[in-house]
Amino acid sequence: MAMPDATAVKIEAPDISYLSGVLLVLMAGVFWSTMGLGIRNIEVANVWQILFYRSWALGAFLFILITFRSGYKPIITIRKAGVAGAIGGMGLVLAFAGGIYAIQTTTVANAMFLFAAAPFLAAVLGWVILGESVRRATWVAMVFAMIGIAFMVLNGISAGRMWGNISAIASAAGFAVFTIALRWGRLEDMLPAVFLAGVFAIIVSAIVCQVGGYGFDIPAQDVAIALSLGVFQVGVGLAVYTIGSKVVPAAELALLSMTEVLLGPL
Repeated sequence: MAMPDATAVKIEAPDISYLSGVLLVLMAGVFWSTMGLGIRNIEVANVWQILFYRSWALGAFLFILITFRSGYKPIITIRKAGVAGAIGGMGLVLAFAGGIYAIQTTTVANAMFLFAAAPFLAAVLGWVILGESVRRATWVAMVFAMIGIAFMVLNGISAGRMWGNISAIASAAGFAVFTIALRWGRLEDMLPAVFLAGVFAIIVSAIVCQVGGYGFDIPAQDVAIALSLGVFQVGVGLAVYTIGSKVVPAAELALLSMTEVLLGPL
């Protein structure tokens, strides 16, 4: 999972020290990095079946978290996400589905590297849609990143992993849309939008499973792994990241959360 936009993160939590914040953000990267391990241990389930069960777990976990944070008024909090939250949620559906398919069809290292393109894509979308300025150093970094992405996609064609690499890029694009939607709507709390993403993902994956004839009958091990990914890999990762981001500068958040990219292949 690519790092969420640090400027769009806010959560009510007890005061913590800078060191505790750093440890929490590092821990978030560790949780996010387990996606490859979980997906590779899936026996039978396809991307839509995994997404269906993972989204149920993610949605339930976040609803409970939002309920406690909102003083037991979760619906009001979720409704405040508005159109921006809905758009961001749909972006995350693409990110979730693309990420799962990428892990299933290309190497974890390839997928993680391509997921890391999300901040660059967000910078481009922010420039085009929101009129945000992009520093020269960022443009230079994006050029090198795009060269690397092009090389990996072309290499993936010869290795039979082209669609996996393209799915990873689509996943990064979905996270970029999520980031820009939060900025556009000036949402300070990302969790309601992620909850909406879970709801949308349940609906979309259920429709695809029914129309495609995949059904929902998969081995118990696959169900357990998918549910665990929803709670721990995405849900808990987001929770500890959001708390840690309160005391860690935005510039450091991007670096610290790179533990996801480093640990995923390992």
